[in-house]
Amino acid sequence: MGKRALERRLSAVSDFADPQVELEQYPTPADLAAHLVHLADVHHDIAGKTVFDLGTGTGMLALGAATRGPERVLGIDRDASAIAQARENEHRVGPETPVEWIEGDVTRAPFCTSTRISSAPFVTVLMNPPFGAQTGNEHADRAFLETTADIADVSYSIHNEGSMAFVEAFAEDSGGEVTHAFRAELPLSRQFEFQREQKKVLDAEVFRIEW
Repeated sequence: MGKRALERRLSAVSDFADPQVELEQYPTPADLAAHLVHLADVHHDIAGKTVFDLGTGTGMLALGAATRGPERVLGIDRDASAIAQARENEHRVGPETPVEWIEGDVTRAPFCTSTRISSAPFVTVLMNPPFGAQTGNEHADRAFLETTADIADVSYSIHNEGSMAFVEAFAEDSGGEVTHAFRAELPLSRQFEFQREQKKVLDAEVFRIEW
C-alpha cells in the first residue's frame, strides 16, 4: 500500500468529539500522518518493531503504523474519551495489526514499566505532542521528548515552527541525533472559542531522531 492509499485509508479517522484546549487536542491530518508513517517505513522503523504513539488522541499515527506490519502497536493518551474514539476509529480503518489502547499519562512515571516494554528489542515512537502554546502548558513537548529519550531507539515527532534548535539541543544532551527534519503544514479548523478564524494553517516541523 502506497502513501496515497494510506492517506485515503486514514481519512476514515474521526477527530475529537469534544477537544480539550488545555491538552491542545488538535487532529493530525491524514496526509501528514501518511507521510510520516511512510518515511518511518522506508527507514525500516516499523515492520517487525514495537511502535508507540505517545499522546495518540483519536489514534491517527498508531493506526497508520498498524498497517505496516509492526510487531506491536500501543496508543497511549490520558484522555479516556479520546481512547474510546480511537477504538472506534480502529474499526473504521481495520489495520492488519491490532492496536493496544492505553489510558495513561506518558509524561509521568512509572510509564515505562507499566507498559511492559523493557524486553522490546527495538522501539519506535511516533507522536504529535502538544506544542506548549497555551499559557500554563509551556514546553509541553519537552516532557514527551523526555519519555521518548527513555524508551525509544528512534522517534518521529511533530513540533511547532522554530523548534529546530531546541529539538537538536535536547537530542544531543540526551545522547540522540536528529537525522532528518522537514517542514509541514497543519490545517486547523476552528474548535475553540478563542480561535477567530474558521480555518488556519499552522506551520510545523517534523523530526526523526535516533536515540
